[in-house]
Amino acid sequence: MTPADTDNIAEDTRSTQFGFTDVSAEEKTRLVYSVFEKVAGRYDLMNDLMTVGLHRAWKQAMVDRLAPPRNDRPWHLIDVAGGTGDIAFRALDRAGDNAKVTVCDINDHMLEVGRTRAKDQGYHDRTEFICGDAETLPFPDRHFDAYSIALGIRNVTRMQNALKDAYRVLKPGGRFVVLEMSHMVTPELQKIYDFLSFNAVPPIGKAVTGDAAPYQYLIESTRLFPKADAFKSMIEAAGFENVQYQSLSGGIVALHWGWRI
Repeated sequence: MTPADTDNIAEDTRSTQFGFTDVSAEEKTRLVYSVFEKVAGRYDLMNDLMTVGLHRAWKQAMVDRLAPPRNDRPWHLIDVAGGTGDIAFRALDRAGDNAKVTVCDINDHMLEVGRTRAKDQGYHDRTEFICGDAETLPFPDRHFDAYSIALGIRNVTRMQNALKDAYRVLKPGGRFVVLEMSHMVTPELQKIYDFLSFNAVPPIGKAVTGDAAPYQYLIESTRLFPKADAFKSMIEAAGFENVQYQSLSGGIVALHWGWRI
């Protein structure tokens, strides 16, 4: 499968890809778990190094789009695949006192990092950290006011299932926001970005964490993610309305959003 094939991506219940490698769906889930088990302790540090700090601006744009209420209105965000708490804490910094965040991640190593940070940084009374699969979230229907997933949905085995479950757990009027790696706005920029990322990120990962393999996967997975228009169609197919997106940093990432009406 080439990056061009992802324009019309079709999910198979039996096989999928772990980076550029064809694997079974079950094997991908296990391999992705292993990746984040290895990098959990230095995940946010590596985001700083891999993006030269740009991920901070991207996440701020995501929180702006979530628009947490600054008044005392109750507001409950679910942040999926956000185990270290980075998005959760940013959202709470913007929100009123009655806001809370449920962080749901399939990897308990990432969640443990988040729990420790929440306690150390004073967020523990407004956050909860739950182990769960994005495809089958352990929450009732129409439960949350907003849903976020940052740099995580490309790691889900069946993305369309995750999008449908996001729709299920949101209240009517709930806001859905995704930040994910994307494709550069011109082929020339894409070639430069690919060269730099494939040649720089795995060695940096090895220097910082002692293992290059997780970062080789993370770079490969970005190249296979659907282009912004194709992913917009996937979000609409899950039931969301008024879906829009914005490319950031020349297309390195895209911010998608929509509503459950």
